Amino acid sequence: MRILIAFLFTAQLFTAQNVDLKEIDKYINSTQKEWDIPGLSVAIVKDGEIVFEKGYGVMEIGKKQKPDEHTLYAIASNTKAFTAAIIAQLVEEGKLDWNDKVQSYLPYFEVYDPTISRMVTIKDLLSHNVGLGTFSGDAIWYKSELSTEEIVKRIKFVPQAYEFRDGYGYSNLMFITAGAVIEKVTGKSFKDNVTERFLKPLEMDDTVVSVNDYGSNSNVATPHGRSGDTNYKIDHVAWDNVRSTGGLISSVHDMGKWMIFNMNHGVYKTDTLFNENNRNKMWSLQNSFEVNQVNRNGRGQAFNGYGLGWFITNYQEHFQVGHGGGYDGMISTVQMLPDEKLGVVVLTNGVKAPTNAIAYYVFDRFLNRPMKDWSKEMLNGYNKWKASDTRIADRKAARVKNTTPTVTKEELMGTYHTPAYGNFYVKEENGELQLIWEHSPLLSSTLSHFNYNAFEMKWNHPQVWFSFGTVNFETDAYNNVIGISFDVPNDDFFMEELNAKKVK
Repeated sequence: MRILIAFLFTAQLFTAQNVDLKEIDKYINSTQKEWDIPGLSVAIVKDGEIVFEKGYGVMEIGKKQKPDEHTLYAIASNTKAFTAAIIAQLVEEGKLDWNDKVQSYLPYFEVYDPTISRMVTIKDLLSHNVGLGTFSGDAIWYKSELSTEEIVKRIKFVPQAYEFRDGYGYSNLMFITAGAVIEKVTGKSFKDNVTERFLKPLEMDDTVVSVNDYGSNSNVATPHGRSGDTNYKIDHVAWDNVRSTGGLISSVHDMGKWMIFNMNHGVYKTDTLFNENNRNKMWSLQNSFEVNQVNRNGRGQAFNGYGLGWFITNYQEHFQVGHGGGYDGMISTVQMLPDEKLGVVVLTNGVKAPTNAIAYYVFDRFLNRPMKDWSKEMLNGYNKWKASDTRIADRKAARVKNTTPTVTKEELMGTYHTPAYGNFYVKEENGELQLIWEHSPLLSSTLSHFNYNAFEMKWNHPQVWFSFGTVNFETDAYNNVIGISFDVPNDDFFMEELNAKKVK
């Protein structure tokens, strides 16, 4: 009852200030339905208070339970800001410096070039400027059982995409490395660090650091994939070996506290958890992106870039800080206008998600701007983008039917090795060929002949970020099988980086 009274009082207060929370509630409700996303939760922060928090839709398709402000969702890359904040604290404690060389703490850390490897600093890890392409190397760690150290040791095999500190490539691998540095410096796990340094002090009591930490809490949203126009539920996947790049699982209530703390520049109640100098460093451009200065986009974007664990830009004439996150079956966003003490967090349990559409609508309401239907505009853009992606259709149309492999099933079987990952095994089980991933059993597949020496990979477990894919068995001039090459059209995990040679 007290919560209801507080909500009604807040709604009345902000209606008087030309911010009608009932209209925002109505818009979010309709947006959830328009985008056909199973469920989502939203919290709005203004002037150091959570003024709105609510859940929409359902926690799992086919069931009636609705999410609320305490429902848990994976926040994925919104974890990166916590990682940067832990580093900031370690700097203040004198345990490291932003400009320290990574190899001073992790001698085994290497990238594509030995000289560059010796130059990479702690700050570089958090700036996406080391020279790796966006998402490059993610196929190494995704759904793998490799340890954090084993993942870091494989980074040297990921190809260079641009000159060191002269470009941008969103790199989960670098944030995984940052987590390894934190553990080395403190002698504690990333989980212990983030819990002791932020989750407990900020009273983020809902938040956990692993899907294995739910305990008796059943207020956990189910992730969903999407096939065509249909949502389907999937299992939670543990990201325990990559926690520093995307491991946190939280609620909008807790993330509201996180936004309040950040917009108060490191101070929570009477405690200063990081100082003003480090706040400025994390929220200053470390890596700048080109924007269209001639024809500004709908947000009036005049600058854009990355700080340390945060994207830095502007929303119209207002300074904006935020980040997004993508986990198997869950998309999230945290967006803030610090000068206005205004923040929005949207956590969802689907992959077709109106996260920023909701955030920008809320911004317009509180800034008293002309109303724009961000949901409609972004949904149209999403649908056009999906319709324009013909990569899978083109491959299927180009298939040459009635061909046969030039080698026998027995010649295809064996062990294939790539230094970036390890081994793949082609085996026969129950009369069918299986492609087994040594470290990632959830990525294993049944092979079905496609054409010539190419086989379609029919995944043995549901996959969210990719569907159709083939593996081609390469032969030498004497028709001996010498390797495999992957072709899995998607925008997130580049399996062609794992092409392997036959070793047995």
